[in-house]
Amino acid sequence: MSQKEKVVLAYSGGLDTSIIIPWLKENFNYEVIAMVADVGQGEELKPLKEKALKTGASKVYIEDVREEFITEYIYPTLKAGAIYEGKYLLGTSFARPIIAKRLVEVAKKEGATAVAHGATGKGNDQVRFELTVKALAPHLKIIAPWRIWNIRSREDAIDYAQARGIPIPVTKENNYSMDRNLWHLSHEGSDLEDPWNEPQYDKILQLIVPPEKAPDEPTYVEIDFEKGIPVRVNGVEYSPIELIEVLNKIGGENGIGIIDMVENRLVGMKSRGVYETPGGTILYAAHRELELLCLDRDTLHFKDIVAQRFAELVYYGQWFSPLREALSAFVDKTQETVTGTVRMKLYKGNLMPAGAKSPYSLYSTELSTFGRDEVYNQKDAEGFINLFGLPIKVNALMKQRTGKIDS
Repeated sequence: MSQKEKVVLAYSGGLDTSIIIPWLKENFNYEVIAMVADVGQGEELKPLKEKALKTGASKVYIEDVREEFITEYIYPTLKAGAIYEGKYLLGTSFARPIIAKRLVEVAKKEGATAVAHGATGKGNDQVRFELTVKALAPHLKIIAPWRIWNIRSREDAIDYAQARGIPIPVTKENNYSMDRNLWHLSHEGSDLEDPWNEPQYDKILQLIVPPEKAPDEPTYVEIDFEKGIPVRVNGVEYSPIELIEVLNKIGGENGIGIIDMVENRLVGMKSRGVYETPGGTILYAAHRELELLCLDRDTLHFKDIVAQRFAELVYYGQWFSPLREALSAFVDKTQETVTGTVRMKLYKGNLMPAGAKSPYSLYSTELSTFGRDEVYNQKDAEGFINLFGLPIKVNALMKQRTGKIDS
């Protein structure tokens, strides 16, 4: 009897991947191996091994990639200042390439001929998973059940699971699609599909206290950065995992980091989601304050252009692309002097700068003061304005000469 070929499934235990294991066994003559990447799902991970085995997996890998996730994916994106469409801090986007990377590693270890994922044919995640596989293991076959099976909705998927006695974390009444990791928790679907509906924050928030229920007194937090990377909170040095967890707790208690947005998916449609990103919101704001202090104008402004393109690359699943790697090299160069301390004030969902200092500060009190100084000759401004404004003046003289404006 010939040995079955193996497929490795990126398994989360959510609705989609819960039914994919039996579906693969029913429709393909594969041995199914489940791979769970621990990117900070917390308690969600505990039942997954037993559940995957009971639903037909021959083997289950639970891979702790949390620190790599932070240092190799979150921090490069934070240093870039990359925010998709001005709001989204990319929590799901940069988790997918590290999950797919480990999926490929397990597939190679097991000698698998295929990998599978539970991303729908309407979303971004299918692109993120598959571009990573193509970049790291172009020989592997990719199976995307949502693009080929007869299941057409989450309700159909629930019916499929219930008919086979598969436990699932959702019901037809509580049908949000959620994704959690160290960086954020996302909510999509259900009543959120109507952009006019205000999110039911008391019902959906898990990491963040609704701002109106946050403490009546402000909380101050100090963050130390070294070359753009956060290393200490309130003077205490933490590991990358601990640092994110500490800031998530502080931010969550103060109602910081609720993002409600309608975004443009890569496949062309718009979608609406609510994201909880407490620690990430604090880090982005603090990092920006330090860059304002330490980066020269031209570099800062050009980096803002890079940040937008960087965000698109991450969102579009192009993490393992030459352009993303090249942009990261540029970003790393800009961060050589982004070292210092930022103090932030947190109050009922509001996040305000409350001080910044750095040994590489480009701010000069002597130059900026409204008081008397001995280093800046105000008369110099006249020549600067004359030269800077010369093209405008020449254009105006032309208009006068040709009668386009009154002389």
